[in-house]
Amino acid sequence: MALAFPSMRFLSGLAAGGFGLLVVGLGGWWFTLGLGVIVHLALLEFFRMAQFTGIRPATKTTIVACHLLLVTTQWGVNGGLPAELVSAILPLSGAAICGWLLLQPITGSIADIAASIFGLFYLGFLPSHWLRLRNIEGIDLVPGIDWIVRSWPGSFPVGMVITLVACLTIVASDIGSYYLGKKFGRLPLSPISPGKTIEGALGGLICAIIIGAFAGEFLGWNLGFLIGGLLGGLVALFALVGDLTESMMKRNAGLKDSGDALPGHGGILDRIDSYLFTPAVVYYLITLVIPYAVS
Repeated sequence: MALAFPSMRFLSGLAAGGFGLLVVGLGGWWFTLGLGVIVHLALLEFFRMAQFTGIRPATKTTIVACHLLLVTTQWGVNGGLPAELVSAILPLSGAAICGWLLLQPITGSIADIAASIFGLFYLGFLPSHWLRLRNIEGIDLVPGIDWIVRSWPGSFPVGMVITLVACLTIVASDIGSYYLGKKFGRLPLSPISPGKTIEGALGGLICAIIIGAFAGEFLGWNLGFLIGGLLGGLVALFALVGDLTESMMKRNAGLKDSGDALPGHGGILDRIDSYLFTPAVVYYLITLVIPYAVS
């Protein structure tokens, strides 16, 4: 009997997941470096799609600006840089991108500026919230596992726990939408992505709410099932927005995949689209709402 070897899709997905777990676990500048590599490759795919539509974005300037945004975010989260300086990077980078396009032999168009600024936002500002999330401190945010954090100081940072919960919720949303959509999907969700169905979207929403609810209870939040379920629902919603946004760009560029970096999965953007809008949602919910749910 012939041995059944794992598919390339499975192996590349396993490698990507292992890489993610490793850099999240390491945290600090290792996480920043890992995220920077992913952002760099995703930006190349994004600008490739833009160029397929005839747009001439400020590719190199935007890539440098995105890396600068990630570095200053990590540098500033623990007080290494003044908060005002970190906040200034985004608008100053936007102005630098516009200035670069103005200095070209053929002056940039509205589309060139829009694509470049969106690249800065989409693959610079939004992913920087993963760094903010990973660097969250405050044992009072996770009272349900404070004994673990206290027993092994440094082994289970609060930011790492919350980041892993966010990633697990996104994975639950992706798996639920894929398998339940494949089994029960009948009604198309959007012409932007013909393969997605309303049933699949609801399946992803339900799975994310379940994981979020149990996470909220496990972390010891007041009304943990309710607050955690809200977190899961928001993650599923914005993961879907990220997925459809990338599908819209591929459709506009006339491409099936954003690239071929991951065998069986397509490009880096195809793999991380659900992880782009979600960290900001989780970060602001954790910092603005959760303190009132543990008081």
